[in-house]
Amino acid sequence: MEEYLAELNESQREAVVYCEGPQLVVAGAGSGKTRVLTYKIAWLLKQGLRPSSILALTFTNKAAREMKTRIAAIVGESTARGLWMGTFHSIFSRILRREAAAIGFPAQFTIYDASDSKNLLRTIIKEMQLDDKIYRPGMVQSRISNAKNALITWRAYEQNKELIESDIRCKVPELREIYKRYQNRCLQAGAMDFDDLLLQTNILFRDYPEILARYQDAFCYVLVDEYQDTNFAQHLIVKRLCEKQPHLCVVGDDAQSIYSFRGANIDNILQFRNAYPGCKLFKLERNYRSTQNIVNAANSLIDKNREQIPKHVYSEKEEGNKIRLLATYSDYEEAYAVAARLQEMKRTERDRYQDYAILYRTNAQSRLLEEALRKRNIPYRIYGGLSFYQRKEVKDMISYFRLIVNPHDEEAFKRVINYPARGIGDTTIQKLTTAATTHQLSLWQVLQTPLEYGVNINKGTAGKLAAFRDMLTAFIDKLGTLPADELALFIARESGIIHLLSQDRSTEGISKLENLQELLKGMVEFCEIRKEEGNAHVSLADFLAEVSLLTDQDDETDEHRDKVTLMTVHAAKGLEFPNVFIVGMEEDLFPSALSKESPRAVEEERRLFYVALTRAEQNCWVSYARSRYRNGQTAMCVPSRFLRDIDSRFLEATSAEDRPIFQAPSHSTTPEATTRISPSPRKMTRIEPTSHAATQADYSDLQINTRVWHERFGEGIIRALEGDGNNRKAVVDFDKCGQKQLLLKFARLKVIE
Repeated sequence: MEEYLAELNESQREAVVYCEGPQLVVAGAGSGKTRVLTYKIAWLLKQGLRPSSILALTFTNKAAREMKTRIAAIVGESTARGLWMGTFHSIFSRILRREAAAIGFPAQFTIYDASDSKNLLRTIIKEMQLDDKIYRPGMVQSRISNAKNALITWRAYEQNKELIESDIRCKVPELREIYKRYQNRCLQAGAMDFDDLLLQTNILFRDYPEILARYQDAFCYVLVDEYQDTNFAQHLIVKRLCEKQPHLCVVGDDAQSIYSFRGANIDNILQFRNAYPGCKLFKLERNYRSTQNIVNAANSLIDKNREQIPKHVYSEKEEGNKIRLLATYSDYEEAYAVAARLQEMKRTERDRYQDYAILYRTNAQSRLLEEALRKRNIPYRIYGGLSFYQRKEVKDMISYFRLIVNPHDEEAFKRVINYPARGIGDTTIQKLTTAATTHQLSLWQVLQTPLEYGVNINKGTAGKLAAFRDMLTAFIDKLGTLPADELALFIARESGIIHLLSQDRSTEGISKLENLQELLKGMVEFCEIRKEEGNAHVSLADFLAEVSLLTDQDDETDEHRDKVTLMTVHAAKGLEFPNVFIVGMEEDLFPSALSKESPRAVEEERRLFYVALTRAEQNCWVSYARSRYRNGQTAMCVPSRFLRDIDSRFLEATSAEDRPIFQAPSHSTTPEATTRISPSPRKMTRIEPTSHAATQADYSDLQINTRVWHERFGEGIIRALEGDGNNRKAVVDFDKCGQKQLLLKFARLKVIE
């Protein structure tokens, strides 16, 4: 065993061999916490503890498997097999199956996944004749989940005056009744959802002290990974199990607590020493992952948080490159600039695409990045999520577009006939399908006069089908009168999709609305670019043709193909890459606008940026745009406050135009002493004709090699001019977006003097 301990540094070794009471191991990013947990369990086994007396709790099955494999390599597979090691949910479901009778469940109870849970809630909402546009199943599911994680049963919920008043204010007064019916239906079905596994374990240990005592005696040592991510229910179970024998080791990093939206409570780790008197604190501060400059930059950032356990993470690797700042004029230019830098870096360093990751705050940001990577033939994969155009809310909206361009599109028809919900059920759709097949017609043709084709429906259903038909007809009638982007917005509004998604204020609901807005933004950009290229009329069909090409992905069966990884920062936690791009570092995006009213929420956003920085091993780029398209219009952006939090000694502008303005480095948190970032001043003259004559005169003033600016593509040089008057075009070689041919009357160029 000693030969394995020799692989540990002094801090790691001290944490492994200490077994005299509760201990908190604060493990900085890249400091080897998995190794410490693994070796500690192996050390305990070597000290004579039975495998079945050790309980190790993780947050992912992958982490549990990885640790058990490492332990087996040290102590043997048969010994490792006897450990109680797994996720919170898997371990407590195992206990609940043994003790199910005590709480009125069968031993072989079913575990409902999120889809099962949502379907049951949808059924209950329908049975109660509630408006599912108000009582959104996703929203209701989220509210019930939060209650369970706070250990609030349905009985406690309906007696909680504060919760009831909150539901009334939110116009969902029946939520307590839905919760009650949902739990009773689960009990009748002999089923628990994921949150029940924690709630029912707490109830079991609370109400049956003899059962709790049995497990307290069984587990001599309890170990918990990623303790900063535990919620109240998980924290309380661990506390109860360790009341008799406080042999507890928790490992985590308060600086990486980023899951409050899932119920995680950072106070569990911050207040751990208060909850366990006599607790010993260990700090793992050596980062084995990143260069010194990356670690130092991350340290200077997280130092600004008030709520934290002080530590000083350091690296003994090479000093490395500084964090490189990249400023762009627009989010469009940002995406193309990132793709260009990535391709250039790969070419000069001769490394692999899989050595690169692009991290963003919200899923909606991936659309432009995907487009820019495709245009440069850079292969990529979306980690932990779908490609932008494969997301449900995006596919739903595009299905409307497809159906309006081609009303006979059967798959699009089936997808949208009852979305948003309009009371047209599967039975009715099947009747339409049968009639269409029998008469060899499309569903759209049958929909015109369903009764003539033998579709047996009542008057109410006939009215709903007629309303759907009339709505689509109105959309089709506008195909020739509205530009594609205006028509898209009209469809999104009149179909009810924007209203539907706006009602769900859960994290998932907000993300869906952002994705829809990003799709509509893409339509606007598509139309503007086509107009600038000289296409007077841009149709919905043109956009669909473009999208169909973009979504024609390569075969993804080989997960190990050489591809750039795109993901949200939340999805990146626990991963590492040689080269990382962090995009969209602007106020109201990162930090999120939703966090700005709460200092505690802003601190979590700062921790999220810390996680992003510490994913990088060798190189890290951070980009921000000075304008970003939001809610149907271009808005000016302010660089994120978090960029000011990083000590300027560890930052570097990649070119003169990206260069921020710095004051002297300081560790003070006052605005006067921190980094100030502002756009480089440039004098520009707008080329904006007011009449045909003026147009000709202004265009004639342009010269080849004139440097110009475009609000979406950024700066570039005119390489060629052709045509006259309103048909005059310029070929512009943009610094970051490549060469574009633009119709000058639409391009809105500015000359840089």
